Amino acid sequence: MTTTESTTPVLTTSEEALRIAHSIAADIAAGAVERELNGTWPEEELRRVSESGLLGIIVPARFGGPDLPRATAVEVLRILAQADSAVGQLLLSHFVLNQAITGLEDNDPAPRIYRDVLDGAQLGNATVERGTKRSIDRRTTVVRRDDGTWVLNGTKYYATGTLGATWIAVAARVPGTDPDHGATVFVQPTDPGVTLNLDKWSSFGQQGTASGEVVFDNVVVEDPFVIDEGPDPDPVTAPPAVLGAFDQALHAAVDIGIARAALEEGAKFVTTKSRPWFEAGVDSAAEEPHVVRRFGELTARLYALEALLAQGANLVDEALALPELTREAAAEASLKVAAAKALAQEFAVEIASGIFELAGSSATDKKYALDRHWRNVRVHSLHDPARWKYVHLGNYTLRGTKPPRLGVLL
Repeated sequence: MTTTESTTPVLTTSEEALRIAHSIAADIAAGAVERELNGTWPEEELRRVSESGLLGIIVPARFGGPDLPRATAVEVLRILAQADSAVGQLLLSHFVLNQAITGLEDNDPAPRIYRDVLDGAQLGNATVERGTKRSIDRRTTVVRRDDGTWVLNGTKYYATGTLGATWIAVAARVPGTDPDHGATVFVQPTDPGVTLNLDKWSSFGQQGTASGEVVFDNVVVEDPFVIDEGPDPDPVTAPPAVLGAFDQALHAAVDIGIARAALEEGAKFVTTKSRPWFEAGVDSAAEEPHVVRRFGELTARLYALEALLAQGANLVDEALALPELTREAAAEASLKVAAAKALAQEFAVEIASGIFELAGSSATDKKYALDRHWRNVRVHSLHDPARWKYVHLGNYTLRGTKPPRLGVLL
């Protein structure tokens, strides 16, 4: 471990990063029920993660970072999500954006942003909007002015990660371009014209993420912080990439972290509080053969999810380690991660719900907040539809068809 001038440590090994993640997660988990019952956002918990050095673990070496494996970031996020799923999801876009800007040149925003990340800065996203025909459509615009600066205008929703963020990556379009150009714009929450209305988040799950509204009203942005991405890449001919696979692995890590938390808390409740059914003739609910068997089934599902996620994340690293990323390696990583994400939408929800069948009616007492796991995983797992992942997996198995090069799959 080394330290920056800001005293934020630079974690140089995966073992160190995972050890610190487990340590912080234990503290985060201790207050998770209280935050849930009180409706408190995990701002202090985000600060703890920021100060730990975990946010800088995949910063490239050429920018002073340790460039740890992407699988390490996925496991760190799973550990944090198990402790508090809001903390996990709030930091998801941070790691995606860290990866997304790796290819930028030294005169782009990467040096400044990576320097801030190594000092503990959190990156958040403002991508999706309401009221559009498709979730990928953008009304937010960024327009170049005569003096070389840009002006950003628009309203975003589902802006997860803006709570606690130092930088916000905004998905916008550049009007007047043909074909239409997309752009990623980096702004700071303190910039004039940026307004965070995070209390507008009203979902029944993941309430602690504060994934509300962000408004951009004539925000002036310096030229280096506007990345003109050009026309949308063609899903058939675009170069291979694993950014989407990494993104989806992080999403799956949140769901799978929630599933483990639900299973462990459910088991603890059954062992310490649940009463056995009188016909079982046992002294503890944990000794009922039907309860034991069902916990075994749920455990097997969790093991399968964790193993599939780890394999998919490792394939992302293997693809990135190639001298030149190939279409085959990208597709293999993407399909394996897609399978983990799709199955998590089924099994994680089943686990979070299934514990109540075994723990009994007393487990529904609000003071235990065991329902938060089901609500949270049900909401987060809807981020993108599993049904389309199964279509791509089926096409690959039947015909060897590689999936399209889209952000949510590849």
